[in-house]
Amino acid sequence: MPRIYPLFVPPGAVEKQVVLDACLRGQARDDRVVKHRHIVGVILCCLCLANAACLVSGCKKTAQSRITIGSKFFTEQVVLAELLAQHIEAKTGIPVIRKTNLGGTLLVHKALLSGDLDLYVEYTGTALTTVLDEKPQGSARDVYLRVKKLYAERFRLEVMDPLGFENTFAMVIRGNDARNLHIRTVSDLALVAAGWRVGVGYEFLERPDGFPGLCARYHLQFARSPKVMDLGLIYRALVDHQVDVVAGNSTDGLIDALGLVALVDELHYFPPYDAVPIVRESTLERFPQLRAALADLGGKLSAGDLRKLNYAVDALHQDAAALVRKFRSERGW
Repeated sequence: MPRIYPLFVPPGAVEKQVVLDACLRGQARDDRVVKHRHIVGVILCCLCLANAACLVSGCKKTAQSRITIGSKFFTEQVVLAELLAQHIEAKTGIPVIRKTNLGGTLLVHKALLSGDLDLYVEYTGTALTTVLDEKPQGSARDVYLRVKKLYAERFRLEVMDPLGFENTFAMVIRGNDARNLHIRTVSDLALVAAGWRVGVGYEFLERPDGFPGLCARYHLQFARSPKVMDLGLIYRALVDHQVDVVAGNSTDGLIDALGLVALVDELHYFPPYDAVPIVRESTLERFPQLRAALADLGGKLSAGDLRKLNYAVDALHQDAAALVRKFRSERGW
């Protein structure tokens, strides 16, 4: 918060005011006293106005001297917000305020539009379907360019270069099954689906880009209906052989840690979800150096990087800020 400075009163002003009040109580009618009282009142009024102007100026200066990064309510978003914050501070010297774990897509988007946030990381497929309410079509590049164009036109927001990875749905199986049965893609899964059990989260079973459409696109015919469970339990169920394939996320930290394999979606059923920083145009105008700092991260992160970082926070309970600091140091950033 801006520091609130006390109102400055000239020496002797209080004493003069006391004398004036006493004169008035005694029904004094000295024109010089009345005139003096008027002058003091004008001075005090001017000082109040000047002090208020300083406060407004101080608030404006404080707001313009730093930027605020936000995140949605899950680990990867917190890690990415911290990564961008540290990188910006190191490259530009601009102080960064972190506001993480704010909530879902639309809430964070609204905070960005209102000016409560200056930037956050979004996923192109989410931006296109959830925010813009459009159907995903075309390649990852096509989706990125559409989002970039529409965000600029509708919201005066700039979509920066992709960070280098996407976080989308992924059909995940045990590593031994992938090697022994030579299963690499979702199409390969169709060869064994009749004898396999599926585990999915609640949302994946219902959403338009979820389980029913996946089965239709790849001609998957499982013997049983999917086992619906909490997302925090699906990988344990897979490792314990309660199910044989699960619908996870491509950057989940437990995929590598448990020796699992995410199958390739070679027919591109799932829309592209490239991670991209989204920034207010007004913020880029205030801080021209911010553009180069964000561009410097373009293409620098892989899905494997995020899986390791997510695992370190979720499973090993490492502090996100310390983890990101170490990661940047190892990369020479």
